[in-house]
Amino acid sequence: MRDTRLVNLAKMLIHHSVKLKTKERVLIRGHYNAKPLMKELIDEVYQLGAYPYIELLDDELDKHLALGYEKEQLETAAKWAMQKYRDIDAVIIAYGEENDAEMAEVPMDKHRLRGQAMKESTFFYVNNRRWVLLNYPTRGLAQKAGMSFSRFEDYLLDVSSVDYQKMNQAMQPLKELMERTDKVRLVAPETDIQFSIKGIPAVVCSGENNVPDGEVFTAPIKNSVNGVIRFNTPCPYQGTTFNNVSLTFKDGKLVKAFSDQLDKMNEIFDTDSGARYIGEFALGVNPLITEPMGDILFDEKICGSLHFTPGEAYEEADNGNRSSVHWDMVLIQRKEYGGGEIYFDDVLIRKDGLFILPELKGLNPDQLI
Repeated sequence: MRDTRLVNLAKMLIHHSVKLKTKERVLIRGHYNAKPLMKELIDEVYQLGAYPYIELLDDELDKHLALGYEKEQLETAAKWAMQKYRDIDAVIIAYGEENDAEMAEVPMDKHRLRGQAMKESTFFYVNNRRWVLLNYPTRGLAQKAGMSFSRFEDYLLDVSSVDYQKMNQAMQPLKELMERTDKVRLVAPETDIQFSIKGIPAVVCSGENNVPDGEVFTAPIKNSVNGVIRFNTPCPYQGTTFNNVSLTFKDGKLVKAFSDQLDKMNEIFDTDSGARYIGEFALGVNPLITEPMGDILFDEKICGSLHFTPGEAYEEADNGNRSSVHWDMVLIQRKEYGGGEIYFDDVLIRKDGLFILPELKGLNPDQLI
């Protein structure tokens, strides 16, 4: 029996997220357990008169490949990937991971080798093609979220299907304020950090590139970041989850880091020179995502949160930082997580996770639900 929620999700992804048109070509990438959604996507694409293409993902096979990566091998793969992305108009990626630690035993030098080889093709489709990324409900994700599978399935489909048009309208005043702002200050327990976002565009995210969605992002001027930030959520990256992460910056550069796995963390920050600079600053507003689950696609959208991202800046909000790393780290500022304040040009705009300026109150959870 077809699940009408998947039918509706497929329609949203095709018509709202990637805005596919007749005769256009869309690549649908997904794990095998996301097949029910992928079937609905194929049918909806054909109904539109467009052309679907399928690419199945398998983390266990990818791990075995990664353990033996060589530069020449990856150069060939990168050429194929670039041609593939040149040939299509849009990409829909449905991750169905059962074990996000599958790649944890792959040595960091192999992750680095792949990241460097595939960087050009990845950034090509990110910046030149319409794309959307989502998680499909799996038992592995349900366990990570601390929920039964049936409860998590309902939760994922609920948080993915909020009113994105309403959210988009409510985000516009925040976008405009961010684009008028010079100095930002973030305050929370063990956190006091300042930077400038002057002249950097702000980008609204309301269901077009990520599902679930709900953030507005920009980037700090590269050399302007000074101070300390401590993250109160897990920080996953490439199959490893880091806890109790604290970062200290001077003139934009990460000069001191702390976590429960500091050596491995510093390996990531030593990937290239850009990995120690910040490429993104964003505020999360999804009213139905309230607790961290160690999956960044959800956690960076938590209402009352912000995320700060060592590594690559997006071209839409570009501060010039280039890196093969892009590591979103989340700080929740709601009262139950210790509270906190955000100041734009010395004006308090959000306290304890709630916006206090009249023009921004439409982004508070009671207004978006």
